[in-house]
Amino acid sequence: MTTAHTYGVPAEQIRRFTGRAEQLARIDSFVESNGPGAGSRRIALDTGGGLSVDLHPDRALDVGRVSFAGVPVAWLSPTGIGSPAAYDGQGENFLRTFGGGLLATCGMDTFGPPSTDQGRDFGTHGRFGATPATLETVRVRGGKLTVIGTMRQATVFGENIEVRRKITARVGGCTLRITDQVTNLGDTDQPHMVLYHANFGWPLLSPESTLDIAADERIGIDEHARAEMDIWNQFHAPVADIPERVYRHVPPAAEASGWSRARLTNPNIGISAEIRFDRATLGNLYQWKMLGEGTYVLGLEPSNCATIAGRAAAREAGTLPILQPGETVRHRIEFAFAREGSAEV
Repeated sequence: MTTAHTYGVPAEQIRRFTGRAEQLARIDSFVESNGPGAGSRRIALDTGGGLSVDLHPDRALDVGRVSFAGVPVAWLSPTGIGSPAAYDGQGENFLRTFGGGLLATCGMDTFGPPSTDQGRDFGTHGRFGATPATLETVRVRGGKLTVIGTMRQATVFGENIEVRRKITARVGGCTLRITDQVTNLGDTDQPHMVLYHANFGWPLLSPESTLDIAADERIGIDEHARAEMDIWNQFHAPVADIPERVYRHVPPAAEASGWSRARLTNPNIGISAEIRFDRATLGNLYQWKMLGEGTYVLGLEPSNCATIAGRAAAREAGTLPILQPGETVRHRIEFAFAREGSAEV
C-alpha cells in the first residue's frame, strides 16, 4: 500500500513540521447573512493542495462552489444556492431553487420529473436536497479533513430514511470523497431512488473540452440525444434556446465490484476533473448536456436506477430499488482533480 505524501512528507509526519494543521489546510464555518442563502450554514474546506470546496449543511451537505488550482469547476445556476425554506419541489418551481453546485443530491425516494405513485404525489428530483443536516464532525486531524452529518428524510405515514454522509479530503490533496450510508428506519419496504447530480461548468467546460466515459451501452433519453449519439462527448460555444440532451451510460460489467469513472478535461487550461462512483450500488451514469447561453453545464450523474422518468415509471418498468425495514446501503463517489501532465493525488 502506497503511503500518501504532502509536499514530500508522509501524512502522519505533518504534525512534526507544523504547529497546527491549519497551516496547510483548514475548515471554516459560516452563516450566510445576505442574499438567497441568508440564515443558512456554509462550510468552506481548503485542502492546501489547490482544492477549495463549499459545503451546504442546510442543503443535505451538498457541494456548492468548487475551485481547483484557482480555476472554478462547478456550475452555479442563476438562482444561487438558497435557503431550504424557499424550496418547492413541484414541477417548474423546483428550478426556482435549484442552485446547481458541484453536487446536488436527488432522492432519496424519487428523482426525475413529478409523478404519482400509488396515490402519492412526488415532486421533481425528490426533496432530500432541501433537508438540513445534523453535524457530527467538522475537523482537520491526522492529515485529513473530515465533515460528517446526518440527514433524516421522514414524514408521518410515509418514508423514514436516514442518511449519514461522510466527506473527506487529504491535507495537500485534490480528491473529495463522499460516502452516504442510507438506512430505512421505517417498518415497511421503502423505495430508494438516488441520483448524484454533479454539475461542471465554464471554464472547465468549454468547446475545447473532452469527455471520456467507458460504457457497455449508451442510450439517448430524449429525441435530441438520440439524434446526436455520435457526438455525445463533444461540446460547442453557448447557443440561445438550445434544448438539453440527456444520455444514460451503462458502465462496463467488468467493473461491477469496483469503481467506474468519467473524466472531463480542458486541455487549454490544463485541468481535468474525474467523477468516480462505486458500481456495486450505482450502476448507471446519466449525462446532462446543456449548452445554452447562461445555462452552460455538463451534468454527470451516478444513480442506482435505470429509469429517469420518475418514481411511477420506475415501478412500472420494474427498476424501482427497494430498501427493506432496517436495511442499509452504502453509496460512494469521488471527485478527483488534476493538472494535466502531473500526478493525481
